[in-house]
Amino acid sequence: MPATALARHTVTERVDAVRGAVARRFAIDRRSLAGFRIALALVVLIDLARRVSDIGAFYTDAGVLPRSLLATLFPGYAAVSLHALSGSLWVQVALFALASVAALALLVGYRTRLAVIVSLVLLVSLQLRNPLVLNSGDVLLRRLLFWGAFLPLGSRWAVDAGEDEASDAVVGLATVGLLGQVVAVYATNAVVKSRAEVWLRGEAVRYAFQLDHFTVLLGDIVAGWAPALRLATWAWLCLLVCSPLLLLLSRWARTALVAAFAAFHVGMALTMQLGVFPLVSLAGLVPLVPSRIWERAEALTTLPWRLPRLSRTPIAERVPGLRVIARSLAALCLAALLVVNVVGLGLVGAPAGTPEQVTERSWDMFAPSPPLSTWWLLAPANLTSGQRVNAVTGEPLSVSRPAEIAAMHRNERWRKFFADAKREPGLRESLARHLCERWNRTHDTGMTDLQLWLLTEQTVLDGPESVERERLGSYQCRAS
Repeated sequence: MPATALARHTVTERVDAVRGAVARRFAIDRRSLAGFRIALALVVLIDLARRVSDIGAFYTDAGVLPRSLLATLFPGYAAVSLHALSGSLWVQVALFALASVAALALLVGYRTRLAVIVSLVLLVSLQLRNPLVLNSGDVLLRRLLFWGAFLPLGSRWAVDAGEDEASDAVVGLATVGLLGQVVAVYATNAVVKSRAEVWLRGEAVRYAFQLDHFTVLLGDIVAGWAPALRLATWAWLCLLVCSPLLLLLSRWARTALVAAFAAFHVGMALTMQLGVFPLVSLAGLVPLVPSRIWERAEALTTLPWRLPRLSRTPIAERVPGLRVIARSLAALCLAALLVVNVVGLGLVGAPAGTPEQVTERSWDMFAPSPPLSTWWLLAPANLTSGQRVNAVTGEPLSVSRPAEIAAMHRNERWRKFFADAKREPGLRESLARHLCERWNRTHDTGMTDLQLWLLTEQTVLDGPESVERERLGSYQCRAS
């Protein structure tokens, strides 16, 4: 073989070897995709169940964010949200029911691609109806659903599952996007946290557990374990820095790293009021589970891992050009994923006029450092009977520090709304109106007026803490 041809052949072999290595790192086992589908469906159902108790307060015109105020604060959101088509309660109930049906279809893998698309559309619509109650978990959930729409989530453990495909692994732009999204959350968080001295000296987690408006369950117990929390700070920061290894490692090494991340997310769920964020994060780790784990699971159980085939022609084969469109869209979204994270890290400035919601740092959880104060809202209200109550909780008024501040907010979405309300006068007025109407609708003794106060307790490690009070406004209640 001539020297030129030999050199060309060697280069080709090396390129193929590199391409094969990259493909193996971004390949996802079909059983991992099935587990990911089930986890996503369960998270959507849990999210809907947690929201339903506040459906009137957060998503109707009688609540804290009527559509007129939504249009003022977030122009254009009302125009693209299905949930904003009506301010009536029954419309929201119907949309919640439709989202639940779609999530159940996704859970069992029936019409899987349609189910994931409907779930995504309804989730985004719900989030746009009230963006004031969202956190990083909501952002990540919709992005995971988006990438799931490009993947064969119903090829295993599903009603849609067909005969054995040629390969148990799936690789392509969509798998790169999904795995890249999961790792980007950790990697960007690592960069931001590493810029803060409080993380480097091991005190960040301890500060986080001093935030009584976040801590729940075991959080109040472990808050005093200073040496353990210092180790947890460094361990979590180390895991975040090592997060790219989730893609580079394989087999048992990757399994161990995935298990370490999962353990921390379980710990978050047991100690802090973070909503579905820990559950969404756990769902995002499922596609990284190696094939060997599923092989062991199949060998140890007698479950029907493969269901009978449901005869149906895939939509991609019925619609000409759909695969090309899907690949093009996935490529554009991969580029957008890279740009958004680069801008979010401050490495590149955002173009002038870019909306704040596009450039928000969605993954800056307790970064660059945790907040340094605990806060809560107090709403002293006068009743026609002469009594005074806290309109937020409905209990008799007490100005002393609550033993469980997280309970003052009912759940993480109310805490997020209160955090926005303390900065926005229009939201405070809407909140006061809602508190008055809620009381007068459910009690014989009417509420005449109320005030909103912000109470802040600065965090001082190993020292006394004092509470500062700030009156945010006084409001008259309409006659019941």
